[in-house]
Amino acid sequence: MGRVIWVAGLAAVALSGCRERAREVEERHDLQDVVDQMKPAVEKATGLTFRRAPVVLRRTRAQVRDYVVHRFDEELTPDELAGVQAAYRRFGLLPDTLDLRRTMIDLLTEQVAGYYDPDSNALFVPTDADPPLIRMTVSHELTHALQDQYLSLDSLLEQKHHNDRRSAAQAVLEGQATLAQILVQMPEQQDKIPSFWDTRKAIQTQMSEMKEFSGAPLWLRETLIFPYLGGADFVRWFRKQHPDREPFGTAMPTSTAQILHPDRYAAGEQPVGLAFLPPAAAIGAPRYEDDLGEFETRLLFEQLLDDTAEAIAPGLAAGWAGDRYAVFGPGRDALVWYTVLGDAAAADRFAAGLKRAWARRRNGGPADRKWRVDRVIIEGHQGVRLSDALAAWTGWRQPPAVHVVK
Repeated sequence: MGRVIWVAGLAAVALSGCRERAREVEERHDLQDVVDQMKPAVEKATGLTFRRAPVVLRRTRAQVRDYVVHRFDEELTPDELAGVQAAYRRFGLLPDTLDLRRTMIDLLTEQVAGYYDPDSNALFVPTDADPPLIRMTVSHELTHALQDQYLSLDSLLEQKHHNDRRSAAQAVLEGQATLAQILVQMPEQQDKIPSFWDTRKAIQTQMSEMKEFSGAPLWLRETLIFPYLGGADFVRWFRKQHPDREPFGTAMPTSTAQILHPDRYAAGEQPVGLAFLPPAAAIGAPRYEDDLGEFETRLLFEQLLDDTAEAIAPGLAAGWAGDRYAVFGPGRDALVWYTVLGDAAAADRFAAGLKRAWARRRNGGPADRKWRVDRVIIEGHQGVRLSDALAAWTGWRQPPAVHVVK
């Protein structure tokens, strides 16, 4: 959902201590009054100044759902949706029977406590929003309205086939808004805020009471939470290092690895860009291609290695330096995934971990499919290639190759 900036139910969980203080909105203010009164506090929390005043409007839950459907269908064409769904099914991050469009629409409709729409410069609050949470929602969405006046939200969040870079940008936007809403609601707590990422499990437990969230696959649950928590920790770190700057423009992180490891951001480490070379005519052009990034690579290991993942997955993914995957069709698609690692030792660990993970994934799988994990060198970079396809796939003789994008 590129052009709509959401504040999900997890924000309410993370800031449950504000509920009593916020309850006054139910009795003393209408929404526009809240917006007008909170603007100075949001400006102070962000260090930005409003160039124009946003408006705030109510929407029924049915209207929210209609908007979610409209944006989803506008930003993912049927072919793109089919490609994304096929890829994440092949990775094992989505069940083969899950309808991604329906699941995402149901999940977002449940989670949305408010949203900012750049096209109309308006904040929208559902009519069924819990009154004690309205001030929290408004402060979060006002931050997004401010962001929209200083950088193009559309261009950041609508980058096609650059999933990891887009996820990093979203983490900055949601992280800044999450941090700002706390500073607006509880300014005295500025020096006492714990690490957001350390609260991940507690937030997941509380959000498990929500029907759609609790029933969603790990990948959907974690990618919903990550921009708020991982992003808030990064933005707080950035402010300490650069108190007079915002992580916008050329300072915007370019990978989730930089969000997870700010020291890599500080060192100027950029991901290695990969692109698929034209494959053999018998294979045909990719049906869909993109990248996972370090965060989703971590989720992949967490998903496939099951209960051991908390200890193993972060270490296996930490050597990530770039990746690119492609799905080739038609029918029971072939998956080819290249990952660049920082050094030979990291690549060896990654390859060994991926072999263990894929062996578990394919244990008892279809007899007419096969898979391979190979150590490769990509223009001097240490790499690993995963291939998973029908045994009769033409690409086994000459796997599709990638090159480094300079």
